[in-house]
Amino acid sequence: MLGQGRHTALALVSLLLLSLREATPIEVPQDPKIQQDLKQPPTIVKQSVKDYIVDPRDNIIIECEAKGNPVPTFSWRRNGKFFNIGKDPRVTMRKRSGTLEIGFRSGGRPEDYEGEYQCFATNDFGVALSNKILLRVSKAPLWPKEVLEPVVVTEGSPLVLTCNPPPGLPPPFTFWMSSAMNPISQDKRVSTGLNGDLYFSNVVAQDAHTDYSCNARFLFTHTIQQKNPFTLKVLTKEPYNETSYNATDPYGGRKVSESTPTFLSPSGSESSKIVQRDEQLLLECIAAGLPTPTVKWFKKGGDLPGNKVKFQNFNKTLKIISVSEEDAGEYVCMANSHLGSIRHSIFVQVKAAPYWLDKPTDLVLAPDENGRLVCRANGNPKPNIQWLINGQPIDTSPANPSRQVLGDTILFRSVQMGSSAVYQCNASNQHGYLLSNAFVSVLDMPPRMLGPKNQLIKVIENNRTFLDCPFFGSPLPELRWFKNGQGSGLDGGQYRVYINGTLEIKRARTEDEGTYTCVANSILGSAENQVRLEVKAQTRIVRFPEHQSAIRGSTARFNCKVKSDPSLPVTVTWTKDDKALYLGWRLRKDDESLTIPNVNEGDEGTYTCTVKSEIDQDSASARLTVLEEASLNPSLSSALPPDRPDPPIDLDLSDPAARSVRLTWIPGNDHRSVITEFLVQFEEDRWEPGRWQNLSTYPGDLNSVILQLAPFVNYQFRVIAINSVGQSQPSRPSPRYKTSGAAPDVIPRGLRGWGSKKDNMEITWEPLLDLERNGPNLQYNVWWRRKDVGEEWSNVTTEGSKHIIHNTETYVPYEIKVQARNEFGQGPESNVVIGYSGEDKPTDAPTDFRVSKVDSTKANIHWKSVDPNSVQGEFKEYKLYYWRESSIVPGLMVSKENKTKGIYSTTSEPSGILSDLVPYSKYKMFIVVANRHFEGPPSNTVEFSTKEGVPDAPRFFRINRRSFDTIYLEWDKPLEPNGILTGYQLKYQTVNGSRVGRQQLETFLPNMTDFTLRLPDRSTRFKFLLSALTQVGAGEVFAEESPHFTNEDNFTDTTGLVNLTDTSVASTFTPTPPPLASLPPTTMAPTTIAPTTISTSTTTTPKATTSPSTTTTPTTATTATEATTTTTPPVLVTTRRTDQNVLGNNTERTVRVTQQPPIRVADLIAGAAYRLRVYSHEFNSISSNYFNFKTQAAYIDQVDIATQGWFIGLMCAIALIILILLIVCFIKRSRGGKYPGGCCVTGFAKYLVRDKKDLPLDSVDHKDQDGSFDYHSDEDNKPLQGSQTSLDGNVKESDDSLVDYGEGGDGQFNEDGSFIGQYTVKKDKDETEGNESSEATSPVNAIYSLA
Repeated sequence: MLGQGRHTALALVSLLLLSLREATPIEVPQDPKIQQDLKQPPTIVKQSVKDYIVDPRDNIIIECEAKGNPVPTFSWRRNGKFFNIGKDPRVTMRKRSGTLEIGFRSGGRPEDYEGEYQCFATNDFGVALSNKILLRVSKAPLWPKEVLEPVVVTEGSPLVLTCNPPPGLPPPFTFWMSSAMNPISQDKRVSTGLNGDLYFSNVVAQDAHTDYSCNARFLFTHTIQQKNPFTLKVLTKEPYNETSYNATDPYGGRKVSESTPTFLSPSGSESSKIVQRDEQLLLECIAAGLPTPTVKWFKKGGDLPGNKVKFQNFNKTLKIISVSEEDAGEYVCMANSHLGSIRHSIFVQVKAAPYWLDKPTDLVLAPDENGRLVCRANGNPKPNIQWLINGQPIDTSPANPSRQVLGDTILFRSVQMGSSAVYQCNASNQHGYLLSNAFVSVLDMPPRMLGPKNQLIKVIENNRTFLDCPFFGSPLPELRWFKNGQGSGLDGGQYRVYINGTLEIKRARTEDEGTYTCVANSILGSAENQVRLEVKAQTRIVRFPEHQSAIRGSTARFNCKVKSDPSLPVTVTWTKDDKALYLGWRLRKDDESLTIPNVNEGDEGTYTCTVKSEIDQDSASARLTVLEEASLNPSLSSALPPDRPDPPIDLDLSDPAARSVRLTWIPGNDHRSVITEFLVQFEEDRWEPGRWQNLSTYPGDLNSVILQLAPFVNYQFRVIAINSVGQSQPSRPSPRYKTSGAAPDVIPRGLRGWGSKKDNMEITWEPLLDLERNGPNLQYNVWWRRKDVGEEWSNVTTEGSKHIIHNTETYVPYEIKVQARNEFGQGPESNVVIGYSGEDKPTDAPTDFRVSKVDSTKANIHWKSVDPNSVQGEFKEYKLYYWRESSIVPGLMVSKENKTKGIYSTTSEPSGILSDLVPYSKYKMFIVVANRHFEGPPSNTVEFSTKEGVPDAPRFFRINRRSFDTIYLEWDKPLEPNGILTGYQLKYQTVNGSRVGRQQLETFLPNMTDFTLRLPDRSTRFKFLLSALTQVGAGEVFAEESPHFTNEDNFTDTTGLVNLTDTSVASTFTPTPPPLASLPPTTMAPTTIAPTTISTSTTTTPKATTSPSTTTTPTTATTATEATTTTTPPVLVTTRRTDQNVLGNNTERTVRVTQQPPIRVADLIAGAAYRLRVYSHEFNSISSNYFNFKTQAAYIDQVDIATQGWFIGLMCAIALIILILLIVCFIKRSRGGKYPGGCCVTGFAKYLVRDKKDLPLDSVDHKDQDGSFDYHSDEDNKPLQGSQTSLDGNVKESDDSLVDYGEGGDGQFNEDGSFIGQYTVKKDKDETEGNESSEATSPVNAIYSLA
């Protein structure tokens, strides 16, 4: 024994020595380059939960993901054995992951894969393990078939209807309902236990039903299974009359024997309960007896943990959330009635699965370094700690001299390369286990620099500076700094080196400029980096802008002279009232000043000059005050404008009194503006020292005043002078003056009494202000007593502002009052205020709840009120709960959202109207009574159906123009048909601006949702009105207009005031715009719309105000142009642009508006620009900003034939044919050939130069053998006049002939239909002889010569 103790002592000493020289674990930076080169064991990053329940209808996915370098590989064990994934075709593993996917498309049962799974992630440096994942398939077994005999019970006796739901995974949720799927009403007498059984503390005749059915809802499969219903028969000793039943006397005046309380659950006088730590504790006590007992809970030896306790199931269930060890103990439930009471003790034990106290973390060490892994866990019972290495018990692994296991700690000494591994700590007890992976990585890495190379740092002179040098290495390198490559390391004095490598220069000077080198050394090598430091002069403003006042119309100038380092470029910017200053054409800025000529009221404000360089900045501000006119001497004022006054001086206190003192001062210089007011401020050193508060103001002609003060305050005062320019600086403080104490003279405000619980009343009030205390040790006297009982006052003295009265009756009135007191006496008492103790849940439900006069959207409801005493609080309202159960329209899904409506009524048989119901639907509802905090039990549930109504608008209505002469209409059924659809009706009419045509009507069957309309004219526009039909009539109308043509532009302009969108050929603006912005508030009656006006005007120059309204008829043609805007009853003013002056200069149109927005502005000019504003007719000062918009140019349906495609194509074809014919003729001519019968071109040219004596063609057609036609003239067989008849003849060719030496061939049509007929002409010989040579003047010859 002695030797064993000595060995333990030596181990502890060695552990202590090791801990003294243990190296700090290396923190690996998240630098991408480091992480890429870093070799690390695997780490599990994602896995499925330990208890994994899956849905049998889905594929099974078991997650396991890990990281490491190199990338880990994965394997699985199932039920402790290797799981060969490749042999099972249903199981696949995701790429670069260990996640398993088990599919059942090809068959198989999910139950075959139940079991315990564990994932192993492996690489060259170790093995990481996942938790053991218990895979189970959710089950929803059927209820066993059974025949339930009717349950017969005597009235007044207790009863338990057992549920015994089938065991499921996870267990089902049970509830009781009738065969009509109405929940069994539960209250203090009837309730469901934690085991699902239905308990009756005592049975009444109304409980006799034939359909008590227990239902089990299985969460995973989303199914509900119903047990065969119980039939309950109640035996009564006296006849039962339903009309005699009421909530206060459920036995209708019949005599039923009473019974003392007994427990239905749990049985006996005591029981025990074991609960896991961090889970919820549910304790249940259900008592029987007549009258129904009430249940209360206690904990022996202490109070119930109020912040975690909740009472449920009408106080029969005690719930404690997130149980801890201190919640263990004996809990007592007591059931009592006026016949007696009974108790049951429940002994609660809190057990705990293991939970972490010190979870092991990854450890990165350099060679020859020391470290440790610690694994500490707690639980009840205390868990057992087991270490594993790479998934194997550490006891069975090869011995490692550098590793020592000491219980929950592993020590590492002088680790070497190759000893990296993953260690697992498993902490377990009988209630569960914890498994954690922590790797030990032995890393050797030469030093390397992580920051940018040769960085340039610029700093301001005399500022503290940091030079960064991030580095890494394993073992951790030693870092030293050098300046300009000389001397020893920099550390101490002006310099300080941090452990992360940063060098601090406490105050940078010019001589600190230079190149700094950081060098990291270790046994594996060295690395260095350089940082160049430049010290710059500070950027500052040497001539500041000063506060000044300027007369309107004069010039103001603010100085801003800057001095900075010559090597740093600077920028100077100006702001006004912290917003960017727009210089524009008027303001001028140079390097040293800002000049504001022609000062106006808009220039007043605070101007800030900001100068910035790349490393620092400076700023200065001054205020400009604009004055209307010069004061006193104009010449002096122009030279010296008024300014703020100087602060008062020489403050003096005199005439001291208990609550007053005289303050006197000497005013300072008013700087050419008379002092109009003095502001006196005070500061006290007891409650808010250092805070100056306003005391009072006095006229500017006074300099000695009596100050009214509060008792028990140590004052000091200061004075501020005020003139037209502004306030002076505060004066120097006066000497302190302390007033004497007194009793409080203020009554505490806000006295009220209210109950935060059903058995208490909190009396609260507002505490006195600090300056109302009047003395030390402020306290409050509080009195209270029951109202109208005659009892004596109870009282208490407290320092707080609240007092709680316990053990009160529920909601009873109290008289209360309060009084403040201090060491000097008592203050005045408050008036008596009536308060009430806490409220409780109302006990009675409204009865005889029914419905009458149901139409499509409304129903009248009636019920009988509850006894006012059962409300147990201030009556607030009757709250109606109703929901839409279903639609009578077949196949229409509806939302069963619960809705409420409050109804206040104190009559004995209240009634109300439930509106906004959906037609043709089934509804359910019940009603409860409510006080300020609670709601009572529900009444009977009423079902009713609304009548058929008119349908909603179609879900959508689209208009597409698929060609120039047709429009395609498409729509969908309404979201709410509100009945059986009988069809649709479509009304449409032509629209041309503000003119509309005759309306036409089309009707369709309910299954038709489209329609094609043929247009009489491509420029016709239509307005369509579509509505659905039921037997009741037509529903809500969906209105649309036909879309734009393809050559129309869509104009949209949104500025935040109105939204204008061109949607018609006639430039009609018809959208619904957003609400008007920036309108000042005004007060109007909610049902009254003030007359409004719309005016359209033009001006040659923009003006801020509107000229008097006139009406002018424009002389130019206008189209119906409209604009739509949304606003409160306003005046809309639209002003045309100057460059399109159709209405004339300085004219405006005003239109009064008397309807709700949106407002349509009609009869505008197409293609014109307007300015529009909105203002109130009643309050002309309320106006919006001007808004500019332009109407769309009117569409003109006029077609230019020269731009049409068909015409251009035809002309091109004709030109191409003529060109081909000309080319053929030229080729023939160049070859010397002759035309058989003449060329078409030749004939055409002949026609152009034909003589008046030409002979007509023969009208008789002769058809040749080849099928062509021959047109013969009178002289077919004669030669042409003027043509050469022989080679030696004296007759020459006529100059008007275009026939090239024809051989007498007949005229005919060629293959393409061209006419190549022969024209013969008879001429006089004189004419022939007169033309000696006609070749040169022939049109064909002329053309040929040109070619």
